[in-house]
Amino acid sequence: MTHLSPITVFFFILSFFICNSAITQSAIHGVNAIHHPILAYDGMVATQHHEASKVGIEILKKGGNAIDAAVAVGFSLAVVLPRAGNLGGGGFMLVHLAEEEKTIALNYREIAPFKSKQDMYLDKNGEVDVDLFNQSYHSVGVPGSVAGLIGALEDYGTLTLEEVIAPAIRLAKEGFVITHDLEKILIKYENRLRKCPNASKIFYPSPNTFYKMGDLLIQKDLAWSLEQISREGKEAFYKGAIAKKLVADMKNNGGLINKKDLKKYQVTKVKPILGTYRDYEIQSMPPPSSGGVHLIQILNILEDYDLKNMGHNTAECIHHMVEAMRLAYADRSKHLGDPAFVEVPAQGIISKEYAKLLRNKINADVANKSEDILAGEPKDFESEETTHFSVADNKGNVVSNTYTLNFSFGSGYVAKGTGILLNNEMGDFAAKPGAIDAYGLVGGKANAVEAGKRPLSSMTPTIVLKDGKPYLITGSPGGSRIITTVLQTILNTIDHGMNVSDASHAIRIHHQWYPDVLFHEAALNADTKNLLKNKGHNLEVRAAMGSTQSIMIVDGIFLGASDPRRPDAKCIGF
Repeated sequence: MTHLSPITVFFFILSFFICNSAITQSAIHGVNAIHHPILAYDGMVATQHHEASKVGIEILKKGGNAIDAAVAVGFSLAVVLPRAGNLGGGGFMLVHLAEEEKTIALNYREIAPFKSKQDMYLDKNGEVDVDLFNQSYHSVGVPGSVAGLIGALEDYGTLTLEEVIAPAIRLAKEGFVITHDLEKILIKYENRLRKCPNASKIFYPSPNTFYKMGDLLIQKDLAWSLEQISREGKEAFYKGAIAKKLVADMKNNGGLINKKDLKKYQVTKVKPILGTYRDYEIQSMPPPSSGGVHLIQILNILEDYDLKNMGHNTAECIHHMVEAMRLAYADRSKHLGDPAFVEVPAQGIISKEYAKLLRNKINADVANKSEDILAGEPKDFESEETTHFSVADNKGNVVSNTYTLNFSFGSGYVAKGTGILLNNEMGDFAAKPGAIDAYGLVGGKANAVEAGKRPLSSMTPTIVLKDGKPYLITGSPGGSRIITTVLQTILNTIDHGMNVSDASHAIRIHHQWYPDVLFHEAALNADTKNLLKNKGHNLEVRAAMGSTQSIMIVDGIFLGASDPRRPDAKCIGF
């Protein structure tokens, strides 16, 4: 890419902020301060941990493309962000290839082991055994992260696996400095991690002490696993030395995963779910992610309203957003599941015609009651802990990736001798129809437990295109709140004219049909809250929602922001 002169860059920045009316935004949109995005023009990486961001930049500077950097980031986050970065989980990746002008969606979501049965989490009274469902070896799905990352590299990368995984091996073998955030998190999840001797010896210096900020965390077993993958590729994880240790650990602890499960695991390539909002194209993840379908569905409902004139986070604007969210999450409970096992009316749900029918259910003055809202019947019209990272290179390639262990540190179990934390993704299935999952979401038959099936997810890696070119790359962790977090990031930039940093800082709200509660972050304006209560909304304060890692591309300039809600996150450009 041609380098711009300092004078050109200066006038670009000046014109960018003038065009975005930064001072006016502060007053109109309720943004407490003007937050300046990170600026770069050769490449950019935004992740939830500064060490992983540095790794991504290291790979880009080495000559790798966005896919090379994303894979390096994925492996590195497994080391430095153990609560969510992973080898033992799964996720979704969007890869936009500039030269081919196309986007590919990679589904490397976990799969239910072949021993899985629909009623396996019910006790003798037919009720869900919550511990068995969420915090046991029975809650572990067949991991997909290693296959997904390596598959992306093999198909779209330019560097070798040995080159992109080397930084992760270094971080595991030599250690990295524990931050204040990690120190607190290890204390918070002590009970989950100390129950497993393998996890306890990694994350705690002794049975009665904790690591402190500034200490080094060295993970020798994880370094060994990464070295096996570096030499043998995904075969090491699914058939080789790591697979043997995983299967042995499962057998010794009553787990379900066996050699057959690992050997048969496959990543699937699918077309992204596509929609439009105003003059922009939305590309996101199709089922078994519910994220893309319902993101586009909510945007379709809102498209007919003048949100800009309503004003950012005014009672009127929030009311319409909440009513659209309520309708979408009701549909999620009935219609969404793994399309390899159930018929998902995705095209009907994201159609403009269906959005028009739903829009007629919204009263501008009064909140609907969730008990009065049922899932719609979309026709086939024609036409908690997770982590996200975004990467862009100077050739126009971008990656939007969200992957997870489900809960913080997943099941809390580490497979002996591997250093690999195991997911608890089976908890994302519906243990029985109508049951509430760990995120308060209502589950339906479409997402019932079944051998070989992928559980429904809310992960929403997203690419927004303007005039056919990537404009915004974003995504977030947050369980059921992922969809609405990504939604608000898009609305903040498109409707409310915010730069990517202000869009990331702005106060967030969330509604998911049940419970019938409008969740909001603490700083929401008091007058706005009173007006919403007068409309019939039930309000409840919740802790910080999400952790978006976003990159905006304007006239070839990268503008990035890491969400301040997670202290170790960092966006780096060069």
